[in-house]
Amino acid sequence: MNTAVTGYPRIGKDRELKFASEKYFNGQIGESELLATAKEIRKGNLLKQKEAGITYISSNDFSFYDNVLDTAFLFNIIPQRYKDLNLPDLGTYFAMARGYQGSNGNVKALAMKKWFNTNYHYLVPEIDDDTKIVLTGAKPIDEFVEAKAFGVDTKTAITGPFTFLKLARFTGSKTISDVSSDLAAEYVKLISLLAEKGASLVEFDEPYLVRDLSADDIALFKEIYSPILSDKHGVKILLQTYFGDIRDIYNEVTALDFDAIGLDFIEGVKTAELIEKNGFPIDKILFAGVVNGKNIWRNNYKRSIGILKGIEAENIVVNTSCSLLHVPYSLESETKLADEYKKHFAFAEEKLTELNEIAELAGKDYANDEIFKKNQALFEGRVNCEDKAVQARVEAITDEDYVRLPVFEEREKIQKQILNLPLFPTTTIGSFPQTSDVRKNRQDYRKGNISREEYVEFNRKKIAECIKLQEEIGLDVIVHGEFERNDMVEYFGENLNGYVFTEKAWVQSYGTRNVKPPIIWGDVSRKAPITVEWSKFAKSCTDKPVKGMLTGPVTILNWSFPREDISIRESILQIALAIRDEVLDLEANGINIIQIDEAALREKLPLRKSDWYSEYLDFAIPAFRLVHSKVKPETQIHTHMCYSEFTDIIPAIDAMDADVITFEASRSDLQILDSLKENNFKTEVGPGVYDIHSPRVPSVEEIVAALTKMRTKIEDTKLWVNPDCGLKTRGEEETKKSLINLVEAARRIRG
Repeated sequence: MNTAVTGYPRIGKDRELKFASEKYFNGQIGESELLATAKEIRKGNLLKQKEAGITYISSNDFSFYDNVLDTAFLFNIIPQRYKDLNLPDLGTYFAMARGYQGSNGNVKALAMKKWFNTNYHYLVPEIDDDTKIVLTGAKPIDEFVEAKAFGVDTKTAITGPFTFLKLARFTGSKTISDVSSDLAAEYVKLISLLAEKGASLVEFDEPYLVRDLSADDIALFKEIYSPILSDKHGVKILLQTYFGDIRDIYNEVTALDFDAIGLDFIEGVKTAELIEKNGFPIDKILFAGVVNGKNIWRNNYKRSIGILKGIEAENIVVNTSCSLLHVPYSLESETKLADEYKKHFAFAEEKLTELNEIAELAGKDYANDEIFKKNQALFEGRVNCEDKAVQARVEAITDEDYVRLPVFEEREKIQKQILNLPLFPTTTIGSFPQTSDVRKNRQDYRKGNISREEYVEFNRKKIAECIKLQEEIGLDVIVHGEFERNDMVEYFGENLNGYVFTEKAWVQSYGTRNVKPPIIWGDVSRKAPITVEWSKFAKSCTDKPVKGMLTGPVTILNWSFPREDISIRESILQIALAIRDEVLDLEANGINIIQIDEAALREKLPLRKSDWYSEYLDFAIPAFRLVHSKVKPETQIHTHMCYSEFTDIIPAIDAMDADVITFEASRSDLQILDSLKENNFKTEVGPGVYDIHSPRVPSVEEIVAALTKMRTKIEDTKLWVNPDCGLKTRGEEETKKSLINLVEAARRIRG
């Protein structure tokens, strides 16, 4: 069997793209140096896959920020406000991604959302009535030609037109049907130009096909692909799907003139059944996604080979289930991880070996093969992964443990009386800028260069300065700044039993933001109080209310690499009990506002609505209630969510029974407001009034306008004023200016 990789990580083995991009943003290097770094990353990725013997390697899987943004830029889908800046192409591209503030103008970035059920973010394309869809870019062609120059013949991967249009935001009177034929025609032009350069296979990524599809969706898909498949210019077309199965459109897809179809056998629960029931065309190649592109555990060869041997198809390619963008580069960088752990993991580079070994074993009698036997030995048990006390505690959970009393309306009255906050109370989401001295202090402590006392003293000084700044600015609810935390999930994981950590297992979240997800190795419990010391000190520095900051169980799980030997439900409940212990300790130490962030609530939500409750919400929402159900009525519970589509699960979010919920809303132009009003959302709410993922400073007038719009949908007594996410990645000066404007806007609205 041949092998294929849908896409490869693009940040660089040592995050070269992040550091080069940030230097470019700061004016430390020019465009040519940034482009040179990108070229070296692409070259290294291509040659690594070629050396590994992969048959089908992708080009155009690289991006400076996001592939959906690349596609918008390729077809001139650039809102006029960015064109009016009169910047060079790369400047316009980054203005769309990050926003822009300078002598040319002041514009917000495009909205940013989670990429299906992952922690990766895409930029939402905007199509207005003046948009002229024209192939004006050449990135896929240039990178295909570049790969040939490196000695690698590639398939060109590109976001498919159906998925692109379904994810796009239409800001005028036009609809998808008004532009679909224009976009399809430009894809045909792209194929023609690729054919002229010698391309033989183009991959159209269409993950939207795994969602619930209506009859209109299916008709639209066929309409879009009709001109593309009727004019292929001698190029073969691979339709690549991932993150689920295509049960709603399988027969239509297999009947169309695609030369190859990529199907996901990891998350596609019905993929094998669809093939068994309906067959697979003998004239098409099946790219079978049996190597998990989203998790880091070693592949179980017995399972994968069983799937491949059970498929009745003439030509099968062993493929990744999705792009390897979602896993780290290589285990080679993990010099401190013991082999008893490391042998169970496969990052992107190791997955190349897995693809080849599966392909080889599937073609022979493999039962006595040494590679196969060594693989199976990994699944006979792992050391240090079971804790009977944790398992017993989960078993002992009762229905009453999920219920908080008194009911919300009574708690709200009690909290308003005790906290005595002004109308439109101001706060932040938690973290403050992590400057170089903050990072150095943490690194020095980890390396043993400073004592525990020195580390604590530095952080206490930073906390005191942060609180003084917030008091001077005039914020109503204070946070301690989180200077002790490297990451909102990794930090908690380090203080929980059951976790394993890596040195350089970085994964892209968005743009230059890379995260290092911890690995859930075994049963999870809290070692000791985690945040109490810092929150108590912060409280001693001010007379204003101090908000304790925690990460919730769903987000901790979703932003970790989860276990595969127990259910997601059991893992979440274990983590929930650990965080519950922390909540009660904070309350016992006088912290009466506690924020339990669930930024990633939506990520594990099944992509099909019919599976939402049975497979996820029925235990994810109760798990959050489990965390806070035993606090006192006067303790105010906050949570925070960001960069996902929440409008369709608003009732479930309200059922979390928090007292205050803050949402990302600024980049999506406050679209969530209508849904809050329609669903009679009872919880107090703080839709973000400005975007923290952009360096631009919002004006007072801009924030006043946002609050004025919010007041038409949200009762004054329920509206909070806050940024849309934590301030960790921002600079100190821009943060101070933004928060001053935020507080002034709240004062004007009160007036």
